Amino acid sequence: MSAGKYRLVLLIVFLFVLHLFNHLPAGAQNVNFGLSITDGKVRGFYLSISNYFNVPEPTIIEIRQRYRLSDDELPVVFFLATRARVEPQVVIDLRLKGLSWWDITLHFGLNPEIFFVPISVVKVGPPYGRALGFYRQYREKKSWGKIVLTDVDIINLVNLKFISEYHKIPPEKVMEIRTKGHNFVDIHETIVKEKGKSAPSKAKGKAPKGKVRKK
Repeated sequence: MSAGKYRLVLLIVFLFVLHLFNHLPAGAQNVNFGLSITDGKVRGFYLSISNYFNVPEPTIIEIRQRYRLSDDELPVVFFLATRARVEPQVVIDLRLKGLSWWDITLHFGLNPEIFFVPISVVKVGPPYGRALGFYRQYREKKSWGKIVLTDVDIINLVNLKFISEYHKIPPEKVMEIRTKGHNFVDIHETIVKEKGKSAPSKAKGKAPKGKVRKK
């Protein structure tokens, strides 16, 4: 077979495979884009989202796969849907129309104060410094109209609120790890492991309180 015919055959095979791929369900397509829902830390992150927002885990996975949102954006979808009292699909549809997370917040008439958690740190650096600076400046006057949060701001703030409240830890701990450049799946995993190490272990051979071991 000549080189020209060989390249033609390869091209035909490639186009055929591409055609099959485009007709696969969205979930099956996304497997090839690096989403590994069997990854323990990813599943752990989804499970925490499920518990915190009271959303079935399969719904989270389906939305992640179908719309190719980043893992860090998933809490934002459910956070805004919960606050606006709408289905997550309503939030996603607005996002697909090109609206920013801030535009969607204003669309539902939500107050920017929903994104913030109280912190004890006086000086806050990136990536939280800008948003928290706005909050501290305008919260007393309730001049929320002067605040404009970027997509990055809202992703950072929602995940800060979600992870710190779900795991009942100081938000400053999440901020500290985020400052080092870690994504929220890794931050969540780090906190889960640290909590696991600090959890008190049961003494071996000791009967639970109120019960008597049988001899």
